[in-house]
Amino acid sequence: MPKLEIGVLVRLTDSPGDEIRKVADFGLGYCQVCTWEPALYTDAVGEALSAAAEKHGVTITTLWAGYPGRLVWNFIDGPKTIGLVPAEFRAARVEALQQAARFAAKFSLPAITTHAGFIPENPNDPDFAGTVDALRQVVDVCGEVGIDFCFETGQETPVTLLRTIERLGADNVGINLDTANLILYGKANPADALDVFGKYVRDVHAKDGLYPTCGDELGREVPLGQGSVDFPLVISKLKRLGYAGTLTIEREISGPQQIADIKSAVDFLRPLC
Repeated sequence: MPKLEIGVLVRLTDSPGDEIRKVADFGLGYCQVCTWEPALYTDAVGEALSAAAEKHGVTITTLWAGYPGRLVWNFIDGPKTIGLVPAEFRAARVEALQQAARFAAKFSLPAITTHAGFIPENPNDPDFAGTVDALRQVVDVCGEVGIDFCFETGQETPVTLLRTIERLGADNVGINLDTANLILYGKANPADALDVFGKYVRDVHAKDGLYPTCGDELGREVPLGQGSVDFPLVISKLKRLGYAGTLTIEREISGPQQIADIKSAVDFLRPLC
């Protein structure tokens, strides 16, 4: 079975060298860079990012690309604010993601990744067709510039995500499996989800969490090994599927505890890789 590499999610900033150095400080050679600010897609930032990655020997596996507009991470306002599902935000967000794709390609990043939103489970819902059409506009630009588009799992069920990918019918579409998000949103067990869409997984967020215990709020993210994700099972299934990519640690807190939890996550994952 393939040996998997470990990476970490870092921010894209106007001084990206500082963030890339953090990756090397963890003793890692892989990362994803994430931003919600399209204003950062400049030549100056891209050139600094490329130089820092080369200097520190870091491979960037994707640009995690956010978008403008209101965002509320819960079950009440989330469906009407997140991703390309809310019609009022589609045009601006399509434009932002297309801009991200061109930036990524220009600086040799192989993919962009994002949340598409609470894609309707009912394929007859008009918002399903509207979301697929908006996604196609992004995926087409990704194809034109020679990069992949990846869905970050979370707000949609595995079958809904599979259906969406099938409707897009594009070879450059894949999945960034966030092991915790499926649990945090109460959508699936990540190990079982691999039985549905496993062949499309092209990147992974190694994250842990607990199922929701309130009908309005997401579950809670916790350090790796303290939540409901069965990492030995998930990783063994990924390997059996032929996945040979990176396990990118994501810890959605800040400060010294984030650093400590990332270091602990590296130690937790190494024996499983």
